Amino acid sequence: MTTPLTLAHSPCPNDTFVFHAWTEGLLPGAPDVRLTFADIDVTNGLARRGELDVLKVSYGVLPHILDDYVLLPSGGALGHGCGPLVLTARPGEPAALSGARVAVPSTTSTAYLLFRLWAADAVPGGIGETVVLPFHEIMPAVRDGLVDAGLVIHEARFTYDRYGLHCTADMGDEWEKHTGLPIPLGAIVARRSLGEPLLSRLTDTVRASTRAAWDDPAASRAYVLRHAQEMEPAVVDQHIALYVNEFTDRLGEEGLHAVRTLLDQSAELGLMPRVRADALDPTRRL
Repeated sequence: MTTPLTLAHSPCPNDTFVFHAWTEGLLPGAPDVRLTFADIDVTNGLARRGELDVLKVSYGVLPHILDDYVLLPSGGALGHGCGPLVLTARPGEPAALSGARVAVPSTTSTAYLLFRLWAADAVPGGIGETVVLPFHEIMPAVRDGLVDAGLVIHEARFTYDRYGLHCTADMGDEWEKHTGLPIPLGAIVARRSLGEPLLSRLTDTVRASTRAAWDDPAASRAYVLRHAQEMEPAVVDQHIALYVNEFTDRLGEEGLHAVRTLLDQSAELGLMPRVRADALDPTRRL
């Protein structure tokens, strides 16, 4: 009997929607898979340690894992109008964040890179302490005064007003204003040692799972809601509509250009190692 592949992704609606058909055994002929749910900071760490076969990770961790993993051109999260937000308990200008204590979901996340790129220009003197928290703990921490500001992702952009919080800056708006490109958020990577035939098969499987979800959204509905961390159905629908799009089906040249631009700009600021030009090419498997 073939050993199942190991897969880790978050319980967020966009991931459960995309991977439902594969992980629930609804795709005839797809590789067997064993799923682990984990927040993005955990999956980034798993990838850096080379512990699983397929993972949903932040684009910001790619420079650290490309010796062991290859970027798959399907299943990821890029888009327009879907960037992370900087939230505060009171309205204020970005300059007020100078020296601030800021909660972030991960220091290897795309959200963090976008934040640092923005803060380099917008926050005189830079921010102060960075605190890593699971993303669902960030808004309560800002509300309760445990941190001065929080960098939030996912469905928080639809719900932050319920915590009485204010949006100081939208990292997506800032990114798109300066680059005109979609925002690179989450990537699907697979272990390079799996070999070309299986890597190609995995790309096809992830794409087929995404298209199955689009073709019959009702099939995954109960599964998505069960893992949505008490998210309201209307928010779940907004989340999926925003983060599952044409770039999920196929990264394409525009998507790759956006990723390269993010990594190049981050390397210029010394936030990460520089990635060579061909390292992200999905056709460069081995």
